[in-house]
Amino acid sequence: MDDLVRWLRAQLDMDERIAREAGDSFRQIGETGVIVATEGDRAEECASANWAGIAEHIVAWDPSRVLREIEAKRRLIAEHRQAQPRWCVVCDVPSDYQGREFGCTTLRLLALPYADRPGYRQAWRP
Repeated sequence: MDDLVRWLRAQLDMDERIAREAGDSFRQIGETGVIVATEGDRAEECASANWAGIAEHIVAWDPSRVLREIEAKRRLIAEHRQAQPRWCVVCDVPSDYQGREFGCTTLRLLALPYADRPGYRQAWRP
């Protein structure tokens, strides 16, 4: 489970870096796209509404929301610690639960959205 936790934390670190670089400026959907507040009253359009749903998606996944989700996931990971011998004290399952090397379903579910990233192991799939 240590490898899974270490890998999952690295994915969250990457997401955090990307969200922080994007800033917290996505504010609203304008007539033709997402309006980004940049300096003072100046606004800039960053996505074309020609792609149905893209503007709404960008606003819904504002970097500040992503950062809140990352914090929630980190807290969940922190709650899932092992007691001896390799037992998840939150899920109350051993690390080899149901014949899996990583028995904690919660941690495996947290890793699932990152299954397309390098380093993801099929053994982690819930």
